[in-house]
Amino acid sequence: MKKIAFLINSLGKGGAERVAVNLAAHFYSQGYEILFVTSRELPEEYVVSFPARRRLLEREIAGAPMGRVGRMPARVWRLRRIWREERPDMIIALVGKMNLYAIVSAAGIQIPVFLSVRSDPAREYPSPLQKKLADVLFRRAAGVIFQTREAADAFPAAVRARAAVLPNALDASFVKPRYEGRRRPEIVMVGRLDANKNHEMLLRVFADMQETYPHWRVRIYGSGLHGTGGGPEENTEPLLRMLVQELEIDDKVDFMGRQTNIREKIEAASVFVLVSDYEGMPNALLEAMATGLAVIATDCPCGGPRSVIQNGKNGILIPVGDEQALATALHSVMGDAAYADALGREAAKLAAELSPERVCGLWQKEIESRVSGYVGRKS
Repeated sequence: MKKIAFLINSLGKGGAERVAVNLAAHFYSQGYEILFVTSRELPEEYVVSFPARRRLLEREIAGAPMGRVGRMPARVWRLRRIWREERPDMIIALVGKMNLYAIVSAAGIQIPVFLSVRSDPAREYPSPLQKKLADVLFRRAAGVIFQTREAADAFPAAVRARAAVLPNALDASFVKPRYEGRRRPEIVMVGRLDANKNHEMLLRVFADMQETYPHWRVRIYGSGLHGTGGGPEENTEPLLRMLVQELEIDDKVDFMGRQTNIREKIEAASVFVLVSDYEGMPNALLEAMATGLAVIATDCPCGGPRSVIQNGKNGILIPVGDEQALATALHSVMGDAAYADALGREAAKLAAELSPERVCGLWQKEIESRVSGYVGRKS
């Protein structure tokens, strides 16, 4: 039986983590043994419903010198030991520094390493040193998976030669017929409560529309506990709660917190809004489209929303930070239920294209073909 190791910061509730768990479930169904190597363990994590082993990096390097300088070589040394002990047939790393750790720790061990960039490269590798390391080290990978062509184009030709652009798979709960009942006059947002998501922009625009749409409300799903990159993000919920009071819309805005079965919570809403400053391929947007909602999203780097939205056909794209454009888009769907329904029906077609079986099959085909080539080069 072949063994595949997934290297990621945690299995906490985030987009990259869900990709890892979904992929692992698929590879397990295809006969692979699964190993998760995570930096840490969080109180709230995705449920792994199939046999899989787990090694916690921070626990295994307990006692290493404190501070970033001391822990970095300790992580690399421990990862090298894990790879030698576990002997996986391949390693898949996801997000930021985990990609760099994977390449460095597996150097000379003859294990093909696959890397995955899950967001805007400028955010995953924000410093000139990190970007330079990524540009150089990624050339050693057996393959690099990007979510958008724009993200791949941020890297040198030698990296792009190893690259594939593959979509995210939907959770199976979103691959089902569209809700056809009566819709609530409700705008929904789903995602972490941090500054990048720009909830403030929607709230300000919504406040200005109250006289025209007095029966509408906003529901915000998500928390500000942690981000997919591994570090804590700024939790904007306290500031947002203060803002809705200042705007005198606190009776029209609901903070729903983190929820399970999110499809059931949002499927009868009328509009989904994503106004992020940057995104990779936002799972929340894909899920809202598959659910059949009319969606409005910013055309943000690195091109995720643009790659799935045909503007005016299955959703609406607006410039980043443009409150007037958001107001115009909201008016077009809040004031025209037939138009909103037409957008939602077109958006729902995305569900078949992004089914777990299809997308995970694309990942498996890409990875196994590159492993075959890698073995040929090493023999």
